[in-house]
Amino acid sequence: MSETDSCDVLIVGGGPGGSSCAWGLRESGLDILILDKATFPRDKVCAGWITPAVAELLELDLKDYSHGHVLQPICRFRTGLIGGSTLHTEYPETVSYGIRRCEFDHYLLQRCGARTRLGESFQSLERTADGWLVNGNLSAKMVVGAGGHFCPVAREINDKHAGDHSVVLAQETEVQLTPEQQQRCRVQPDTPELYFCRDFKGYAWCFLKDGYLNVGIGREGEKQLSTARDEFTEYLDREQRVPRDILGKFKGHAYRLYGLQKRTIIVDALLLIGDAAGLASPQSGEGIRPAIESGLMAADVLQNCQPNFEKGQLQVYQDRLLERFGPWPDEPAHSMLPDVFRQFLGRQLMATQWFTRKVLLDRWFLQQHLPPLVRS
Repeated sequence: MSETDSCDVLIVGGGPGGSSCAWGLRESGLDILILDKATFPRDKVCAGWITPAVAELLELDLKDYSHGHVLQPICRFRTGLIGGSTLHTEYPETVSYGIRRCEFDHYLLQRCGARTRLGESFQSLERTADGWLVNGNLSAKMVVGAGGHFCPVAREINDKHAGDHSVVLAQETEVQLTPEQQQRCRVQPDTPELYFCRDFKGYAWCFLKDGYLNVGIGREGEKQLSTARDEFTEYLDREQRVPRDILGKFKGHAYRLYGLQKRTIIVDALLLIGDAAGLASPQSGEGIRPAIESGLMAADVLQNCQPNFEKGQLQVYQDRLLERFGPWPDEPAHSMLPDVFRQFLGRQLMATQWFTRKVLLDRWFLQQHLPPLVRS
């Protein structure tokens, strides 16, 4: 698109964080524009589930959403180590919902109410007297970086050569199974399966939702992820959980775990949300809830501080982020425990029902300890 355009707030990235920010600004009187290089619906590497807390925060009508979209209730989990024994944990109520990211993201983007420029890449960012000039033809008073781990806006204000100890690399495949393939697959729709690597530097998953099988693995700073992936799929095949021949092509992704390394997330007339700000849960890598919450927090701050988007006015956003998710370390975080002892302790804890339920699932994956986000 070559014609000149302008807006009050430009959101770079149309995922859950970006669309939630736009949705939060829908009654602000600000002109909101979302720029994304993809056209929606588009695929997104993700296991794909949301908790009831996310649905409530977004005011989702789950009954309405379930018409025409995958919404798989989850009330139990199968957990263990790759190659080891497993535990089953059951809940008396639905604790999460399986979704397909291609559907979920498109739904949120369509309902957010913002103008969009889709299929257009972010190319350049230039400071102006009134804000920013993007791609040479789009002026914005405020820019929100919501483009995920590889967000080009985040790269503009952060060290492009930062260490990768807080980065998780992941690979995932999602395929629609035929009735015959579903009979050969032993993964149950309401029971996601989580398998931790033996060195506890990552975990893998299997999730069947309304006929769509999602299989993936993620590891911290792993350069040879394909080897770990092949070992996992061989294990699934050997245990007759998932036959290898029904799996599709794996796609890669990356995200930064929160709290392990400082990030610049605000400058004059610019802030970052979601994976662009490095907000993925350090225990589970879950990023949908932090993206949505940070998007809504950003929307509240922008609405309250307009038309002054200077860094000093945006500081309240960073303060709320740190209050919600915890402080950043003064130095890059490292484990205080030797790897051998950490692995031994992990194996012992993973074998107990109490730790699996109260810590691994309730706290790390379902984040039930987090109170509902209170918006200003």
